[in-house]
Amino acid sequence: MTDTPHSQAQFDAITEAAAHWCMRLHEPDCTVEERQAFEQWLDVHPLHLVEYEAMLEIWEVAGDLPRPDSSIAPMVRRTRTSWRTVGMAAVCALALPLAAYSGWNLGWLPNSYQHFEATDSVRQVTLNDGSQVELNLGSELTYSNYKDRRQVTLGKGEAFFSVSHDTSHPFVVKASEGRIRVTGTKFNVWMYEDQVKVNLVEGSVLVSSNDDLSGDGLRLGPSMQASYRHGDHVPRISQTYDNDNSLAWRNGKLVLDDLALSDALPLINRYLENPLMVADNSTGAIRIGGIYNIKELDTLVTSLPKVLPVYLTRNKDGNPVLNSIPQQAPKS
Repeated sequence: MTDTPHSQAQFDAITEAAAHWCMRLHEPDCTVEERQAFEQWLDVHPLHLVEYEAMLEIWEVAGDLPRPDSSIAPMVRRTRTSWRTVGMAAVCALALPLAAYSGWNLGWLPNSYQHFEATDSVRQVTLNDGSQVELNLGSELTYSNYKDRRQVTLGKGEAFFSVSHDTSHPFVVKASEGRIRVTGTKFNVWMYEDQVKVNLVEGSVLVSSNDDLSGDGLRLGPSMQASYRHGDHVPRISQTYDNDNSLAWRNGKLVLDDLALSDALPLINRYLENPLMVADNSTGAIRIGGIYNIKELDTLVTSLPKVLPVYLTRNKDGNPVLNSIPQQAPKS
């Protein structure tokens, strides 16, 4: 291996090469020979891998870049994949101050980026704008600061936001296909598969179930919640009450308040490596209650047959399945 490069020119060359490989490896026409050349390039110096991994993180941000409108770039007629490449190319130009400045001014590129994960414990983090976020177990998010907005992408899980107030710089959370837009408030976002639920604690938010639809969405006030899933054109709005337990996870608890199993499973499965399922609608209608430690929910699966009229089987994928115990007909 070569010595660590010392000049700025050498470092910039490695950065540009990492950007090139990141783009090529994501293109469908990337050849076997190119992939072999990439492996050889990685072996030349440890810094190559470091720069490439950094480019992979930027690539995820580039995938969220907005498309330029016709007044900015009328000649651009691209698919989502090729526009992502354009965004990536612009990000690569961050090595050139003028390009970086232009990307920021056009609202295409962020000037700061953060990535956070919470694995086996609740985690509190501070975003670069001063906003506070609590991440539930198994949650992941990224934060990007753009000229015209602060953007969070909730990759999975659940998060409670205390957003720093800034009317001129809206705070947008992207969750599944929808978005939550605020200027400063406190709210919770829960996501499992294609289901999303937003609980507002303080202030107000605008919730849209589909980021491609026009308009800012429906407004929530305190003690209101919105929920949506894939294909919903508008979110469903409802009232929350004093005994709502949606935020019990912040104290390490999951509270199931006499719910049907079909409604309880998404809340439980958020914490399980292998999701729990029900065999049929009659099993899904069985009700469950109780307060559980979110770190110990795997033990709940094996204990359910002790407290409910169910027994456990496994499906072909190895996932546990709850089956209702048939009721015996009364003797005549």
